Amino acid sequence: MTSDQRERYSRQIRFSGIGEAGQARLLAATVAVVGCGALGSFQASALARAGCGSLVLIDRDFVEFSNLQRQWLYDEDDARDAVPKAVAAARHIERINSSIRVSPVIADLTAENISDLLGSASVILDGTDNFDTRYLINDFAVANGIPWVYGAAVAGYGLEMPVIPGVTACLKCVFPEPPAAGQPTCETAGVINVVTSAVASLQVADALKIICGQTVRPRIATLDVWTGELRQIAQPEPDPNCPCCGRRDFIHLNEVRRAPVRLCGSNAVQIHECVRAIDLADLGRRLASAGDVRTNEFAVRFATPPYELTIFADGRAIIKGTSDVALARSLYARYVGN
Repeated sequence: MTSDQRERYSRQIRFSGIGEAGQARLLAATVAVVGCGALGSFQASALARAGCGSLVLIDRDFVEFSNLQRQWLYDEDDARDAVPKAVAAARHIERINSSIRVSPVIADLTAENISDLLGSASVILDGTDNFDTRYLINDFAVANGIPWVYGAAVAGYGLEMPVIPGVTACLKCVFPEPPAAGQPTCETAGVINVVTSAVASLQVADALKIICGQTVRPRIATLDVWTGELRQIAQPEPDPNCPCCGRRDFIHLNEVRRAPVRLCGSNAVQIHECVRAIDLADLGRRLASAGDVRTNEFAVRFATPPYELTIFADGRAIIKGTSDVALARSLYARYVGN
C-alpha cells in the first residue's frame, strides 16, 4: 500500500474491523453492482470512497428526472441527456476516486452473459428491481461460491440479507417463490430516499466484512425508517431440499432467453427476447418521420404518445406507457422489427 493510499483511507484503516490488512484486501477486490438505481448508485459511491479496487457496474436503464430524488450519483445533466445509468455512475465515480478501476456495462444481466460479467467478482451486490434477476444472481453465486448481498426497499420499508454459499441459506431457501402479484412497488406506494441509502449501507457493510475476512452474522434485517422500527431475525439454516443450494439444480442459469419483464416502479416493459446488434443511427433516421427521436451513442429514445421506446444497441428495448406485455411486443415489432 502506498503512502498516498494510507493517507486517503486513514480513518478507515484506524477502524479495528478493517485495519491496514483489510484495506489492502479492499484495494485488491472486485465488486459487481447489479443495478445502478437507488440501491446500486449508493453502493457504488460508498465502495469507491472505501477504496474498492475494481467496480463492475451493470445496468440496463438510463437516467430520468424521476430518479434524482433517490438515485444518489446522478444529476440533472445525466437525466437531460438520457445517459445510461452505468455510464453516468462510472463518470461520477471517476471524479470521486480516480485511482480505482470502474467498468460500466450497459446490459440486462442474463444467463448468457452472467459468467462474463460476474465471474471475477469477490462479492456481488443486489441493486435490482425484480426477482427473476435475483434468482439468476443467486444461482450463479451459489454455483461459483461467490458471496452476494440481497436488498430491497419500497415506501419507508427495507430488507437486507447476506448470502454466503456453503454457510447461509440462499435466496431460494428464504423465498422459494417470488412475492405474489399485487405487492407494493415504488410506483404504487412511492419510496423515500433515506430508506434506499439505509438498505444500501447495510449491504455495503456486509460486503466490507466479507472482503476483509470478518464474520458476517447470518440474519435478515428489516427496517422502517418512517416509524423507526428496526428488526433482525436469524436466517434459517440452508434447506437441504432447496433446488439451488441443496439439490444444485440451477434452473435460472439454464434459461436460454429472457421473457419480457414488467419493470418495478414504472409503467413499462422491457423486451429482450433475442440478442441482435442494432445500428442506432440508422434506426434513429428511420423513426424520425414517425415521432420525436433522440439519439446518442448508447440508445435511441423514440416518443409516440402515449408510449416511449428506448432501444439499445444489443436489441433490448424499454417500452414506457404500458405494462401490457402483448402491447409492448407489438410496439417493438412495429417500430424496431421482429
